[in-house]
Amino acid sequence: MPFYQKGDVKIYYEEAGSGFPLLVIPGGGLNSTVAGLKTHPFNPLDEFKDQYRVIAADLRNAKGGQSTGPLETGRPWDAYTDDHIGLMDHLGIKGFMVLGFCIGGPFIWNLLKRAGDRVVAAVPVQPSGYRHEMPELSYKNNMKSWGPELCERRPDITMAMVDTFLSNMYRGERADFVYTVSRDFVRQCRTPILILPDDVPGHPYAVALESAYLAPNAQVSLYPWKMSPIQIRIALRHVRAFLDNNRPAVAAQPLAVAAQ
Repeated sequence: MPFYQKGDVKIYYEEAGSGFPLLVIPGGGLNSTVAGLKTHPFNPLDEFKDQYRVIAADLRNAKGGQSTGPLETGRPWDAYTDDHIGLMDHLGIKGFMVLGFCIGGPFIWNLLKRAGDRVVAAVPVQPSGYRHEMPELSYKNNMKSWGPELCERRPDITMAMVDTFLSNMYRGERADFVYTVSRDFVRQCRTPILILPDDVPGHPYAVALESAYLAPNAQVSLYPWKMSPIQIRIALRHVRAFLDNNRPAVAAQPLAVAAQ
């Protein structure tokens, strides 16, 4: 089984297909895993392997996953983004597209902030965001379920550390939009973006639409898009057309070659 390792971090990943690289970030919050893609409205490893090199990884320390690493309480979002960028570096990939479910939405925006010159296009699917009428939702849900379970598996991690970690993720100045970037950043982000919105407590429709209105090269798929197999197929046609339209005409050079 393939792993990427850097220091104390060990990331499990899977690949399918060939072609221009498409990084997939599974949903499931902080328990995001490749196996979890089987429960999603669609599995990109199956849907896009005919034309793309699809790459997906378990999130660091996710329940049921095989990726492990320290709990970086002071920089939670960036620690995970380090893993995503590090995996692409490990695979020798410079330019890539990214599609992310749920928590993959904030991760996509952080990738655009950290490595915007490498992300060719992005597809946030049912993205997570801050819901003003439920300001403590993500923090409390993870303190109740994810945190205690993690501490049981990892005696080196305490609930006090989890509290700091989750507070830095979901509270404070960042917690009024997409968690990882400001509205000003989104206004200036020219990367092509296709958003498939949702409207459940953790995936606010209003935030998904606001990010689409602000980003100059953003578009939105139909909504609702996952109530029936027909709707999902139409949304997938939209995603495929978006990826195909933004895929570079010339195959991306490996990272080592491009850096020369």
